[in-house]
Amino acid sequence: MRTIAFLAAFVVLMPAAAFAQPPKLKPLAQRIVAAGTPGAVVYVRDGRTVRSAAAGRADLRKKTLLTPAMSFRVGSVTKSFVATVVLQLVGEGKLTLADTLDHWLPGVVPEASEMTIRELLNHTSGIPNYTNEVTFDAALVSTPARVWTPRELVSFVDQRPPLFTPGARWSYSNTNFILLGLIVEKITGRPLGAELRDRIFSPLRLEHTLFPTASTSMPAPNAHGYLLPNNGLVPVRTFLDVTAWSPSWAWAAGAVVSTADDLARFYGALLSGDLLRPELLDAMESTVPVTTDPGGPGYGLGLMHDEAACSDTWGHDGAVPGYTSFVTGRRDGSRIVVVLVNTSVSIRRASDAVLAQLETAFCRS
Repeated sequence: MRTIAFLAAFVVLMPAAAFAQPPKLKPLAQRIVAAGTPGAVVYVRDGRTVRSAAAGRADLRKKTLLTPAMSFRVGSVTKSFVATVVLQLVGEGKLTLADTLDHWLPGVVPEASEMTIRELLNHTSGIPNYTNEVTFDAALVSTPARVWTPRELVSFVDQRPPLFTPGARWSYSNTNFILLGLIVEKITGRPLGAELRDRIFSPLRLEHTLFPTASTSMPAPNAHGYLLPNNGLVPVRTFLDVTAWSPSWAWAAGAVVSTADDLARFYGALLSGDLLRPELLDAMESTVPVTTDPGGPGYGLGLMHDEAACSDTWGHDGAVPGYTSFVTGRRDGSRIVVVLVNTSVSIRRASDAVLAQLETAFCRS
């Protein structure tokens, strides 16, 4: 499947003058559902003040109503978690951003000796994206319950040369973060999930956040994820429940399960400096352009930067079959907005609705 990273970058921004009063969040969620999604959660955290609302269904067969506390698969939002662990290891002197990929994983891909940890984190390595491979898409759809190993995922591109000279430009690649996950495990001698739990989930008391590998289970209550007609992956006439598809295919690039509240607390802690030393957070927020537009969005080390009508924004988006997520916040973490949808947002009308309500929720304080 194709990543939707930086879909948010192309939303048409509304003028700041349009944001006069704080919006009621329920209508925002309802507009997303009206555009063709099963359900939507809209969540806003301002310091300790929290507002949230949901609309639509968590389970289309049982007609269960969606609530803001339900768990979702959050896709590439995982990258901010994994990047935080990598930067913590940098802070502990266990690796550097200038270390080469070949130093930690010799011969894993062509020209690994020319690629650095920094280039993996900000998607300038040039390594092809395994989820763009037709053979991978076919394997995922034909065997959705298969438990993949990280090395199997890398094998889809491990004989292919870089798309460009490492560091020369930006190209989003899930393979980068699979390799970063392997490096974390090699350095620590522990599973990546254990590092995420002990370094982030437990200290921040993210009680509804986990990193499943072999298991397809999700904490209850959870939103079922659906592929709808015209989803671009599987032809369906009505809907296909893909909740139990194995998350192992995304691993360090996108396997985290979480809730809106947990995501807001994580990004609030990250952006306010609770998880990284100042110089490491500065490194994370040092971006490279992702388009040729001089004023366009940028990508840091597992963190996206963009401009909204009211301020600049920091966060990440994510998409896996059946789920789409957006998290965006002020640079100091004082305001965080989360939008979660339980389908793959591939229809333009639905994606436009999600982005418009994200913008409204973020800018109308």
